[in-house]
Amino acid sequence: MAKAPTVYDVAERAGVSIATVSFAFRRPEKVKESTRELVLTAARELGYVPSASARGLAHGRTRALGLLAFEYLLESADQPANSGASQPDSAPLVDPDSDEDFRHFPLYVDEVQRGVELECWRRGYALMVGGRGHANTETVLADIAGRVDGLAIFPNTVPAEVLRRIAWRIPVVEMSCKSDQDEINHVTVDNVGGMRALTEHLIVEHRLRNLAFVGDTAGSDQAERFQGFRAAVRAAGLRIPRKAIAHPGGVIRYADVIVGDLLARRALPEAFVCATDQEALALMDALARVGVRVPGDVAVTGFDGIAAGRIVRPILTTVRQPMELMGRAAVDILIDQLDRPDQPPVSRQLPVRIALQESCGCQPK
Repeated sequence: MAKAPTVYDVAERAGVSIATVSFAFRRPEKVKESTRELVLTAARELGYVPSASARGLAHGRTRALGLLAFEYLLESADQPANSGASQPDSAPLVDPDSDEDFRHFPLYVDEVQRGVELECWRRGYALMVGGRGHANTETVLADIAGRVDGLAIFPNTVPAEVLRRIAWRIPVVEMSCKSDQDEINHVTVDNVGGMRALTEHLIVEHRLRNLAFVGDTAGSDQAERFQGFRAAVRAAGLRIPRKAIAHPGGVIRYADVIVGDLLARRALPEAFVCATDQEALALMDALARVGVRVPGDVAVTGFDGIAAGRIVRPILTTVRQPMELMGRAAVDILIDQLDRPDQPPVSRQLPVRIALQESCGCQPK
């Protein structure tokens, strides 16, 4: 293989200094147009491509960010379900080739990751993506962290102590939940306010009195949503559920078991207020299989605003969080911290909005 041309080769052919070649690519506004054209012509003739990594090393930057996401479609069915904010259950719901599997649509993590990708592209940063699949998480994280200027992660993907060590060296932002680690930046949404407003709608507008919260409340996002649900129920003077309806194996995987148990005990509520859209969609499927009508017999609501909820029938009533904006905000925080390394970690909360649709008894707007 022929040796790749260098900046020195381009400078020699164009008759300029290596500094001028560098400026022609990196700061073209600093170079006369005629000179820049000489440099670009020489580069084209030689087949020269400037090395972004070399430029980054010269300035102590890689101009790359990292993202540790969920490789949920690659995980095996015998792994335990993930616990965390709006994250997917690792077990397949149906045949992977089935058109009924709503995982084929963009989910919460996909939408947030898209925001990260778009903002990195807009700001001129490369993005390295790793996942918590079968590989050792700490090894994957160390490999990514060693190649990037900053790191964005989803919750519950990294042991706290490992994350703390990484944050001592590069900026880290955790998306979707607020942990107790002071070294970490956070991007969150108004989980409490959004779920409280949705629950109040069910109580005031639909006059529902027997409401059940569905979902694993171990993750901080779901715990906050349960808090908002309970606050609305308490304010209305209704019976406050002590705990959420859940299953050790995950609501998504065991929705049929949950529905069957409630029917057997004649304990079906008037409304299922679900912690995530995925749980709501799985529950709606399970209810349909046993002939329970939504919203005729029971209302169902979600939280997230994923695409699948907009095409099912009935259309899912949900709390929409700005998923793409969350990813963009994470990148903005990381770059800001790189430019101003002395500033303290930040926590940014984004607003949510209620999307009233058919599954609660409303007419779509």
